[in-house]
Amino acid sequence: MLKAKHILEESIIELCNSGSLTGCIRMADLGCSSGPNTLLLVKQTIETVDLICKKLNREIPTLQVFMNDLPGNDFNAIFRSLPSFYEQLPLCKDKCYIAAMPGSFYGRPFPDRFLHFVHSSYSLHWRSQVPEGLRSESGSRMNKGNIYIAKTSPPSVRQNYLDSFRKDFTLFLSFCSAEMVTGGLLFLTIVATGDSDGHLNQGRIQHFKVGWPRLGSSNLNSTGLIEESKLESFDLPYYVPTMEEVRQVVGEEGSFELHRHETLGVAWDSGINASIN
Repeated sequence: MLKAKHILEESIIELCNSGSLTGCIRMADLGCSSGPNTLLLVKQTIETVDLICKKLNREIPTLQVFMNDLPGNDFNAIFRSLPSFYEQLPLCKDKCYIAAMPGSFYGRPFPDRFLHFVHSSYSLHWRSQVPEGLRSESGSRMNKGNIYIAKTSPPSVRQNYLDSFRKDFTLFLSFCSAEMVTGGLLFLTIVATGDSDGHLNQGRIQHFKVGWPRLGSSNLNSTGLIEESKLESFDLPYYVPTMEEVRQVVGEEGSFELHRHETLGVAWDSGINASIN
């Protein structure tokens, strides 16, 4: 989030200069967390809007924020952190109102033409469900030895995961477009892989290019932590798209114009050894 901060600020400035943000700004954080970083986006957003309004000699508008995630999220943890959050940023206390909106972002949590700004960070690599077609007609596992796509996964498994991504991401864009006002901003930070040549051109969907450890049955079963039969019955609803796959779905769905993207290299295990020591 800190690496993407400059892109977020530039996007909010563009949105403010377009004249779309007046009165009450309604924004949603889709797939929010419940830990100490949950309200960082809210803080960055309201500080940026305040800075812009001061430069334009305008009063800062009210900000209504909806924290969205599946109902199992600990929303109470977010609300318990609000007193200290308002204490650290007094401006938010009178200008920012925070509420929970539980539900899947592959559905419709919000009314039509309601949101000005939609944000999602590190969530859209999760599929709505495990892809279909990962078992043969006889019931045997097609992706044996893996719980998601790996080098040993057959082409049919890769295609099923890709089809699942295309279906989910199309639904996501379609629902967001219905929920957002004309001229609103959709700002995404997602796990992504490079194009075939490893090069990514300029666009407006932001991507973190990160890694994840290989979690095959040989790794986990060898430790004795998980029975092989249980591991072989598990498939992870996880897919990391390429930028070309993202561009293709955005173009085919047609609700949004892709203005910018940027690749941000983030080591998933950065600092782990230091914290353990």
